[in-house]
Amino acid sequence: MQARPTFGLSFMRYAIAALFLWAVPLAVEAQAQQDNYIAADLVAESQPEAGETLTVALRFRPQEGWHGYWSNPGDAGLGMELDWTLPEGWEAGEPQYPVPEALELIGLINHVFKEPYAVLVPITVPESAAVTNIAPIALAAEWLACSDRLCVREGDRLTLRFPQETEQLRADFDAHRAAIPPLIDSEARFALRGDVLRLAIPLPEGVAEGNLHLFVAQSDVMNYGAAQNFYRNGEYLIAELARGGLRAEPDRIDGILAFGEDGQGLRFEAAAGDVPTGGRALGGAAVDTPLILLLGGALLGGLLLNLMPCVFPILSLKALTLARAGGSESAARREGLAYTAGVMLAVLALGALMLALRAAGEQVGWAFQLQQPLVVAGLLVLATLITANLAGLFELPMLPIRTGGQGSAFATGLLAAVVATPCTGPFMAAALGAALLLPVTQALLLFAALGLGLALPFLLLGYIPALRSRLPKPGTWMETFRKIMAVPMGLTALALVWLAWRLGGAHFAFTAVGAGVTIAILLASLRRTSRPMQVLLLMIPVYFLAALPFRVEEQAAVAAESMLDPIPYSEEALVEARASGQPLFLWFTADWCVTCKVNESIAIEREVTRAAFAEAGVIAMRGDWTRADPAITRYLEQWGAAGVPLYVWYPAGEEGEQLPQVLTADMLVERAGG
Repeated sequence: MQARPTFGLSFMRYAIAALFLWAVPLAVEAQAQQDNYIAADLVAESQPEAGETLTVALRFRPQEGWHGYWSNPGDAGLGMELDWTLPEGWEAGEPQYPVPEALELIGLINHVFKEPYAVLVPITVPESAAVTNIAPIALAAEWLACSDRLCVREGDRLTLRFPQETEQLRADFDAHRAAIPPLIDSEARFALRGDVLRLAIPLPEGVAEGNLHLFVAQSDVMNYGAAQNFYRNGEYLIAELARGGLRAEPDRIDGILAFGEDGQGLRFEAAAGDVPTGGRALGGAAVDTPLILLLGGALLGGLLLNLMPCVFPILSLKALTLARAGGSESAARREGLAYTAGVMLAVLALGALMLALRAAGEQVGWAFQLQQPLVVAGLLVLATLITANLAGLFELPMLPIRTGGQGSAFATGLLAAVVATPCTGPFMAAALGAALLLPVTQALLLFAALGLGLALPFLLLGYIPALRSRLPKPGTWMETFRKIMAVPMGLTALALVWLAWRLGGAHFAFTAVGAGVTIAILLASLRRTSRPMQVLLLMIPVYFLAALPFRVEEQAAVAAESMLDPIPYSEEALVEARASGQPLFLWFTADWCVTCKVNESIAIEREVTRAAFAEAGVIAMRGDWTRADPAITRYLEQWGAAGVPLYVWYPAGEEGEQLPQVLTADMLVERAGG
């Protein structure tokens, strides 16, 4: 019987792996006269008995700094090749391996053994076999031995030894057998969905949920270097793996689920079938920050959102309604509470929807709604109407910003929270990222803290008379201030026009603008036109609104111009860039992310940054999350980020370092020079 070697070649890394394999014969020739770097022997557990299964151990002892390979070696390498010489009727079964470890070398992920290990092979002895004076049992074995600089194809012809059964021999085989992961007695299921391989492994809750990693025996099915995501769904452990290699579509998938820190694992066998969606996220980035600090970060982040150009006009004008109204203390408090309720309801609803979508298997993050063209169109219409109202185009109290009362305050709170979602401040990064990993109750508590921070200025105005007394007294200046506030809101509307064009195309953006402008014209003309003319005017915005869903066009991603000439992000491109031996700067952005654009203008798109990167040979890579992209969402989750921006610096040949959400050019130049 002969076991053939397996190859694991990611499609984008084929050239690197091919060069690796091409170099192996040269190393073999160079080492032909030397001892093996991985010594091997072959020993039986007991004397053979007719009709029984004989267990033999193929034991390997790598020298320090060298390693051997699992049956599926990963991105590069070779599995064992075994050629047995057995008595007639005897049959060798499939080798059983201990749990390997994932080793990264020059950007390639290999499945290896660095410590002494044993591969157990069951040999079936027929009923009619003579078990005395049997012919010699031999094995011609070949394997690959590698260090971080050299790979050598090694081999040996081994003769099976039948030593006397001793306490030491039994202890050795007990240890060998304990290292082999047991097979789960229930069959797992797998499904290939687009770029993702999904597995449902039957496993009781609380078993094997720490430091998880899947080793798939079939080659060219998965991307070995991509993040692996795990979820708990009832009695199933759900694994989501990025596909890669030649994207093979096997009938079955077998492998090992590794967990813990001490080489623990379980073997599984999976057939094609339905895989449940959703569940509680496991593994990935750990939440080490105390909950109280996360709540504080969310609260401070919400406070900062009040300074954003789309929120500040709403907050400031709503605050002035308190000064203009001059109502009672109780009325001011009720308005503050109503505004806070509106903000927190909107934030909690968005957070709960995001968590529900993720539980259903969708790859979404914070501000996910801004990746939907129709949602952006709705915000564009709303921003257009607010701009027109602030500019004095119409005076009807159709919008709640400039009116008093609890209902107006509640509606304004809802509005402020919705328009604030594209912005994430430096204090919000850890909190929102943790919300993806924490239990639902704690995650919603973080969203509530974010909403409270956003509502806090108006709430304090309602409850602290001294603060209200510091507001400017009502006067004619308020009309001028209102029109000034139309400018940042108008800029917000223009930004939404651009975003609508990026998401749905020029016709879609024009239709959304038409809807907002014609509604504003209709409102402005209500008091000056007859009823028939009003009905006629109403038909125009209705037409634009009805046409919006049909105007959405699938847009090809158009990369924005950049001084750094970045490579578009993909999981394969990241592995290839890291394998180049050059430092790498990777950033994730979106057209709707205000913080992203500020960082790009003050830190990334700078001549000093470009010059430092060019001198140090830094590779720049950018991920655009304007549209939903599951690969980017998986990477964000790997770093515990709920959304953009995210900045990661990879020194040459080293692991990545997450940079702060507030970037400076000096920060990037310093790393390039170091």
